[in-house]
Amino acid sequence: MKIAMIGTGYVGLVSGICFSDFGHDVTCVDKDNHKITKLNKGKVPIFEPGLDTLMEKNVASGRLTFTQDLAAAINGADAVFIAVGTPTRRGDGHADLTFVMDAAKEIAKLATEYLVIVIKSTVPVGTNRQVKQAVREANPKLDFNVASNPEFLREGAAIDDFMRPDRVIVGVDSERAGQVLSDIYRPLYLRDFPVLITDLESAEMIKYAANAFLATKITFINEIANLCEKVGADIKQVSKGVGMDDRIGNKFLHAGPGYGGSCFPKDTRALARMGQENAVPMQITETVIKVNEEVKRRMIDKLLHLCDHSFNGKIIAILGVTFKPNTDDMRDAPSLTVVPALVGGGAKVRVCDPQGQREGKDLLPGVNWVEDPYEAVQNADLVVLLTEWNEFRGLDLKRIANRMQTPRMADLRNVYSVKDAKTAGFVSYDSIGRELFKTTEK
Repeated sequence: MKIAMIGTGYVGLVSGICFSDFGHDVTCVDKDNHKITKLNKGKVPIFEPGLDTLMEKNVASGRLTFTQDLAAAINGADAVFIAVGTPTRRGDGHADLTFVMDAAKEIAKLATEYLVIVIKSTVPVGTNRQVKQAVREANPKLDFNVASNPEFLREGAAIDDFMRPDRVIVGVDSERAGQVLSDIYRPLYLRDFPVLITDLESAEMIKYAANAFLATKITFINEIANLCEKVGADIKQVSKGVGMDDRIGNKFLHAGPGYGGSCFPKDTRALARMGQENAVPMQITETVIKVNEEVKRRMIDKLLHLCDHSFNGKIIAILGVTFKPNTDDMRDAPSLTVVPALVGGGAKVRVCDPQGQREGKDLLPGVNWVEDPYEAVQNADLVVLLTEWNEFRGLDLKRIANRMQTPRMADLRNVYSVKDAKTAGFVSYDSIGRELFKTTEK
């Protein structure tokens, strides 16, 4: 099959490269000359483990190319995937469909033979039919179908998610489009990975419902963690016990500083907005959004308590600022709430993150970036573990404590324990949903 992929952001690039590894002929298209130039030089503009190697393999095979020329890319294509951004629109919380609609209209003007226009971007329910109408108006003679194919890629594990998915969702309104998408995903079907074909609206809704549910699990366990701190329970034991129930499962039950990233914040807000527009308030989702913001702000209170209620003049080391490990994505990361509060409070902040500086240097002004965690904590008054990169899971805590002016730690990912902190010589240690340790400082 010949595929054109419009957009070389996270979803488009990962999907295009993986489709080419299925054996399809894929052309990835982007208007950003810098991105295309970089890709044609063999450089991946995002961080995703293993993606550079997979890209190199399929470029060498001749199945994967990159261009700014949309007309050439869609010439003879069986399917054109739209994988452009749908950011939250300012003012109303709705997904901004400008890029999606512009891409659809451009396809309509350039296409000359039958193809399926596949919406890979996350879009509100009804968008695929809007796209269909827009294409028909732009080119009444074009023979085409529209399909919805939402993505479910976890940053940091995207290749595995694409190659071994829990499910593939395909929304269509014609058998012809369904057959094209079935042929594209045949390599997964032959390996017994489920491909669910639905109507357009159901496919669109599945994406939002799934992300809202996962965001709810995260927010629920964070709220339980707050209560655990008040009553003396241990959230790690509580999460483990709850997750043993097959009806609940143990995934997304890890307490932390709140969810972030490219999907959950944007998609929960868009779902809440859809509910408002249809007079069906998404009360659970609206509460999840509110509570998640409160969770992030509560982290600042924790840090203030450890710093004797003042950040002014304190040296604070931040370990990890991306919203999760194994990505360079900073979108809606808890660090964007926590770090500015520290800087604004007069703290001298040092940041260490394996991949976060590329985006973070503009998003987190007023901080010093360092490469090594042991350098970051030199003479520091507090170290904050904010993102659980593997590099931060096996730190020599005694070495950390000995380098600090005042050995205090806020472990906002529950990587370590009070016992670990005490043994290493810390005078204060706080985490999420567990015992606070604080003693007379040496």
